[in-house]
Amino acid sequence: MNGAVDGLGLGPGLADGAARVLAYSGPPAWQWSDLATSWTVEPLVLALSVLLGGWYLAAVRTVRRGGERWQPTRTAAFLGGLLLWIWCTCSGLGVYERILFTDRAVQVVLLLMVVPLLLALGAPVSLLVESSPERRRERILRALRSRPSKVLMFPAVSTALLMAPPWLLYFTPWYEWSLSSGVGNVVLHLALVLLGLAYFWPRLQLDPVGHEYPHLVGLFITFAEVIFDAGLGIVLIYGGHLVAEHYYVALGRPWGPSLAQDQTWGGNAFWVLGDLVGLPFLAALVRRMVVQGREEIKAVDAELDARFEEAAAQARAAGLPAEEESGMRPWWLDDPNLKHRYGG
Repeated sequence: MNGAVDGLGLGPGLADGAARVLAYSGPPAWQWSDLATSWTVEPLVLALSVLLGGWYLAAVRTVRRGGERWQPTRTAAFLGGLLLWIWCTCSGLGVYERILFTDRAVQVVLLLMVVPLLLALGAPVSLLVESSPERRRERILRALRSRPSKVLMFPAVSTALLMAPPWLLYFTPWYEWSLSSGVGNVVLHLALVLLGLAYFWPRLQLDPVGHEYPHLVGLFITFAEVIFDAGLGIVLIYGGHLVAEHYYVALGRPWGPSLAQDQTWGGNAFWVLGDLVGLPFLAALVRRMVVQGREEIKAVDAELDARFEEAAAQARAAGLPAEEESGMRPWWLDDPNLKHRYGG
């Protein structure tokens, strides 16, 4: 190839550049518009998204026919997660996922952290339980209470399922396998979403979980996850090691940044996006804490009201004042320093 190019009278540098252009067989130089105008097909992701979306809508209809209410925001979140999954693998992001390190880094963040978060916000397990017949519902709940489920949803285990994969991806043969093999690429598209779901499902606790724990634990875990993302980004940027160098050199991409610059941009993208996508999760977690707190307060108020009514009824039956019989007389009426203020 170089000899043929040299025969055209080009210098050594131009000859090498021309050889790379002739050897390269990928898509043309990347542009921002490619995110909306360039498309490819990821059959498995498309099929799964269509099946899951169809099941979700049918299950929502079943729940509503049974007289129950299903929040539209949950439906929007779940369908939005499926659409984002398709966009990550079939849009320009999917076209250039095996060409640019930065493109793949952005895709990894979205598939591991954003798509699973949206799917988990849709509470699909709760929908499955509510739309199932009684016998199947009991089997599902029994499986969720099983020992394997409790182990999987233990905070340390589920957190490792989110923090470990990016490090394993970039510092094991997994990354280059996902680039050089069609099967490896599909496995990456599925594995990242499943691992992310294993993290966000027990973190949000919108769905039934095998191991419940305070939401405050989830906040601490989120901060730890931010530190791990930053650490990986720093290693990619300043580590001095090119990930999958042999693959990218053999690719012979004649346009765009150098391999080192591409990895630097990808490391920054992973670091910044990883921290930014944690904000919606924190917002969802805080909102969940507030909603759960209100529900607990209402439950306590209702229980106290019921006890008071029961005690008052017993007092009336015995011909005694309700306060004396119920034992719920306000303490300040008997305090020697305060009772004179309230006519005690």
